[in-house]
Amino acid sequence: MVNLGSYSGKKSLSTVTLLFKLPYYTQWGQSLLISGSEAVLGSWNVKKGLVLSPFHQGNELIWCGRIAVPIAFTCEYSYYLVDDDRNVLRWEGGKKRNLILPEGILEGEVVEIHDLWQNASEALFLRSAFKNVIFGGDKNLEAGTYSGFLQTNWERKDSIVVQFVISCPYLEVGSSVCVTGSVLQLGQWKVQGALELIYAGGSTWIADCLMRKDDFPINSTYKYCRVSKVQGASLEVGPNRELAVDLASESPPNYIILSDGTFRETPWRGAGVAIPMFSVRSNDDLGVGEFLDLKLLVDLAVDSGFHLVQLLPVNDTSVHGMWWDSYPYSSLSVFALHPLYLRVQALSENIPEEIKQEISREKEKLNQKNVDYEATMAAKLSIAKKVFNLEKDKILDSSSFKKFFSENEEWLKPYAAFCFLRDFFETSDHTQWGRFSHISKEKLEKLVSKDSLHYDVISFQYYVQFHLHLQLSEAAAYARKKKVVLKGDLPIGVDRNSVDTWVYPNLFRMNTSTGAPPDYFDKNGQNWGFPTYNWEEMSKDNYAWWRARLSQMAKYFTAYRIDHILGFFRIWELPDHAVTGLVGKFRPSIALSQEELEREGIWDFNRLSRPYIRQGILQDKFGSFWTVIAANFLNEYQKLCYEFKEDCNTEKKIIAKLKYSPEKSLWLDKEDKIQKDLFDLLQNIVLIRDPDDSRKFYPRFNLEDTSSFKDLDEHSKNVLKRLYYDYYFCRQETLWRQNALKTLPVLLNSSDMLACGEDLGLIPSCVHPVMQELGLIGLRIQRMPSEPDLEFGIPSQYSYMTVCAPSCHDCSTLRAWWEEDEERRCRYYKTVVGCNDVPPSCCTPEVAYFIIQQHFQAPSMWAIFPLQDLLAMKEEYTTRPAVEETINDPTNPKHYWQYRVHVTLESLLGDEDLKTTIKDIVRSSGRSFPVTVGSDMQENENNIACSVKKQIKNEQEKISMVHLNDNA
Repeated sequence: MVNLGSYSGKKSLSTVTLLFKLPYYTQWGQSLLISGSEAVLGSWNVKKGLVLSPFHQGNELIWCGRIAVPIAFTCEYSYYLVDDDRNVLRWEGGKKRNLILPEGILEGEVVEIHDLWQNASEALFLRSAFKNVIFGGDKNLEAGTYSGFLQTNWERKDSIVVQFVISCPYLEVGSSVCVTGSVLQLGQWKVQGALELIYAGGSTWIADCLMRKDDFPINSTYKYCRVSKVQGASLEVGPNRELAVDLASESPPNYIILSDGTFRETPWRGAGVAIPMFSVRSNDDLGVGEFLDLKLLVDLAVDSGFHLVQLLPVNDTSVHGMWWDSYPYSSLSVFALHPLYLRVQALSENIPEEIKQEISREKEKLNQKNVDYEATMAAKLSIAKKVFNLEKDKILDSSSFKKFFSENEEWLKPYAAFCFLRDFFETSDHTQWGRFSHISKEKLEKLVSKDSLHYDVISFQYYVQFHLHLQLSEAAAYARKKKVVLKGDLPIGVDRNSVDTWVYPNLFRMNTSTGAPPDYFDKNGQNWGFPTYNWEEMSKDNYAWWRARLSQMAKYFTAYRIDHILGFFRIWELPDHAVTGLVGKFRPSIALSQEELEREGIWDFNRLSRPYIRQGILQDKFGSFWTVIAANFLNEYQKLCYEFKEDCNTEKKIIAKLKYSPEKSLWLDKEDKIQKDLFDLLQNIVLIRDPDDSRKFYPRFNLEDTSSFKDLDEHSKNVLKRLYYDYYFCRQETLWRQNALKTLPVLLNSSDMLACGEDLGLIPSCVHPVMQELGLIGLRIQRMPSEPDLEFGIPSQYSYMTVCAPSCHDCSTLRAWWEEDEERRCRYYKTVVGCNDVPPSCCTPEVAYFIIQQHFQAPSMWAIFPLQDLLAMKEEYTTRPAVEETINDPTNPKHYWQYRVHVTLESLLGDEDLKTTIKDIVRSSGRSFPVTVGSDMQENENNIACSVKKQIKNEQEKISMVHLNDNA
């Protein structure tokens, strides 16, 4: 690449002029510039980029910039929207532009580059979910050899070469792209005379058109056309494209590059099904859904017209060795797969008969209504160890295992060592492991040494992970073959007693806990128990841990859901001694300083930040029992004023005292209520003092609901209400936007997967613009509308860049929600269904059909349905109580994740009525329908082959007639 840093503008250096043009409407105080890889464009320093100047061309505002460069010039570049101080307000999405000047260009010539602003959403169709799965990849297209007119001997002074460049991500086998338009060289709107483009790879099509200046119109119009073997010829949608060239200027162009963005067509929309891996049921599984069951789930998706299967996290969560580990978002390792999903029958082709019989007995015993997490884990690991003992040498010496090990040893070794130490010390709390509490490379290598007495225990973990990898890889390859996107889930946190916090303690704030403030899911907030991230430390190696995590996911998935995407803007941080999620603060956030509060007349900080406990409050809350509470839990520090004793001044201490105090017999029959009331007292504060800086404060969430606030004077109330609103809704927006723009692009660029963000809850105003900027697809659940003035979302008004669904794993199913609240059900029936009749008390198949169809017809890019909601459309699948279909209860931190679908995948595959019902909705909604593969596809092609020429001819005639009428 040419280094322009030393270019001094001397005449001896042969140069050409580049003239950039981009249509873009700006607001006052905004401008555009180009920053690129070469010095003349700032070497990616936006402050030193090429500033563009605006001019009006018809109804458009065009930004223009001119530079002189050497003839051999190449570079990468992007456009940026900046303010008057060149601070970046917005940048283009997608990949960097790549400019290579045409061969044969002569000194002094002008190359005019017509660009269009690249939105991030346009680049989504180059992600692996579309490029490699739904659209089948580039394997169907062979890149041609591009050679422009400048290599021929033509009269440059009398002609202009126009280069057409278009991106067309989706083309069937045997398809091509052409451009047709008003000038003779483009066929005068006839496809048979159109200019054919050459496929240049990466979805890009390109062609040069030679036009004499004498024949060049002041304005010419054109459109791109796709000629498909299956669908015939079809023009892109939208208005005609226009090419305007100023030949009367002092330096008219010799070469025009029309970088025309993406082929314009009706927005692609698809559908999918969501179900946790553990909830799946098949004839072959052992007590729980398994990775190889995904092949049946993919078949069901294809037969139903779906392009996507969505799962919950599938990483190992074996922290406690009990049913608490059913929580799929509390990762023991963000790299290791969960042994729960292992199919033990597939471990070997030579399983002895006695082990096969054991598998059959366990299958019969574990084939229950719900997942028995502990029994299933015990059975699978026991059987796997027996098979391992029979064939460990054969497997561990195989080339396929050695390849797997070499590619994964960086995480596999510490994972295996952790599992060994966890079982040896009978706890995952690595702070209790003595000299192994802190791990080093030397200690790790000794732990996993082949010479150690416990190497079989270590290598067993390798063996299980190897087979999990093989089985999930097999399922993922099957999904790709069937053109079905496998969508994974990226948890926001890791368990504090995990491999990751053991190996990388510097990346976590171990004295804190993550959660969420009060929202739709829980009015008291949520405490997930994960340590928060040390983003400052993570940034030092450009977030290598995150990049490795995404790269690992991409081995199996082509799309993923970012759990609690708000955590990449700010996280709700709680002290590690908290149990509930109410008394927290956002990190990062701009605190209220003591000086700021004092200027407003607020000065009694102890009164505001300590639990406000008065005798009257105790009597109201506990009645005559208040004296017992005061004697055991409180000290009277001044008359009628109380504070918690040292041994119960946190939520965790209160729980411990209630459980273990010698006086516990006094409250044995009412422990839960007393705990709740004591928590209320502890949370009865207005300001939270920063534990690291006593002169900083954070307003408690919903502070107006506290009696501490209600007993303040009016001046203090008014000041604190104003500062509360400012803290939660105004002052953090720029900080949170900047925070997200540091971290989220690293995630998105770490893999080629399609990313969707779970953006439910209390949404700061900066979130959706940033997601739009980065091309992140949001989530819309009808019962949790993002619009504050709506009780129910309106699917027909959802934006394209969304996933819509009637429910999700974190809330009740469609059936259960319908039955929960009669008054709400009536309001929904009237406002959404549009019926004034009394609604049915149960969610009938007709009601389910209406709601599901409503979501299919939404403009959202994806409509993804929990399998339970789809089954609600058929009465025979609604015999189970609706509440039993719930996957998670976010209000219960110890919820048992054990739901299993009560019907097997094999049975659903045989249910032609249900599949036909769903397929009919998919087709009528205009969503993309999976193209059948194999013999079905060959038969389909044979049926249409004889009519393709006729279709193309008819389309050509229609195109000609349309434009004859337009020009008349």
